[in-house]
Amino acid sequence: MDWNNSPESGRKQTMEHLLNPRVKNIQISGIRRFYNLVSQYPGAISLTIGQPDFPTPEHVKEAAISAIHANHTSYTPNAGIPALRQAAARFVADRYGLHYHPDDEVLVTVGASHAIDIALRTILTEGAEVVLPAPVYPGYEPVARICGGKVLFADTTRNGFKLTARLLEPYLTPRTRCVILPYPSNPTGSVLTRDELGELAELLRPRDLIVLSDEIYSELVFDGQHVSIAQFPGMREKTIVVNGLSKSHSMTGWRIGLLFAPAEITRHMVKVLQYSAMCATSISQYAAIEALTQGADDARPMREEYRWRRDYVYDCLAAMGLEVTRPQGAFYIFPSIRRFGLSSLEFATRLLEEQRVAVVPGDAFSRFGEGYVRISYACSREDLKEGLDRLERFVQTLEGRQ
Repeated sequence: MDWNNSPESGRKQTMEHLLNPRVKNIQISGIRRFYNLVSQYPGAISLTIGQPDFPTPEHVKEAAISAIHANHTSYTPNAGIPALRQAAARFVADRYGLHYHPDDEVLVTVGASHAIDIALRTILTEGAEVVLPAPVYPGYEPVARICGGKVLFADTTRNGFKLTARLLEPYLTPRTRCVILPYPSNPTGSVLTRDELGELAELLRPRDLIVLSDEIYSELVFDGQHVSIAQFPGMREKTIVVNGLSKSHSMTGWRIGLLFAPAEITRHMVKVLQYSAMCATSISQYAAIEALTQGADDARPMREEYRWRRDYVYDCLAAMGLEVTRPQGAFYIFPSIRRFGLSSLEFATRLLEEQRVAVVPGDAFSRFGEGYVRISYACSREDLKEGLDRLERFVQTLEGRQ
């Protein structure tokens, strides 16, 4: 008997009704949905994906090859190779003045997304509130919801895309378990200043909550040095710092993330890591040691190139008459398209169809991103110039129809 097509059911049975409803109710990232459309449009230029267009440094690749030849292909400790945790601790100490003990305060994860997942699953309980600045990268809310958390979005669109103390305070309640600080920001490129972080520290220090500081773009700050809220008195004890090598060393596919937190938090996060991935890939970990030691300054030439592109894109968008905030980090810019009377999805879809240029609709970054589009300038100067020329033609067309 074909149990999937039994006479009793009259149709093919599925097991979807047995799945976790929290998983069924989340959506695939709007960034990926639009990125996948590009392949359907020959000759399209993609300004969508947040992936460096530089190759992984040669010496890092050679370190991975050497690790393979040396048969470093077995499981590593759950928390990561000790030499990598030591290198990571030295790196953030030298760069940002953050001091963590490599034995029990540093974890190596399968990318920064895995680090975020581990952190939130460790700290969230049913009904716990999480405050996020919006517009924001879409990788936080679904994880929090799967954990049973309640996400509150703080609208930053009238505050330079910054979650400042003044803006955050009304969202804090006795149920607040976590405040997420994702700076430099995806999708806006905004960066919090030392003074702004200091004011946040004053607000958050006396409260019984945890700060998740996603600093994956820390090496891509254009003006001045990256500052972490964990640097401020009383904040290290209540902050989980997320970092990694995807953006700083153009190692997205290597999947190396880093978690830094006090030992009493880390000893619980490592349990979630153990049962979710066992350990990060051994070969990638050996490559990461090379990246954080011999390649500590590998991000510098990439950062300078992104700075040039930032200035070029900003000037072009401003010349088109688009309202736009000048990014201070990462490799994104988030212009407003509200004056055209189109939704962000309509604008992006027509731009792709009519001019073969792909950008990400702003509503992919929460409802507060509606009326904007995200442009990634992690692409060649040639593609950037051609893509912006096409965007300008599209804007002129829209203006001609008004």
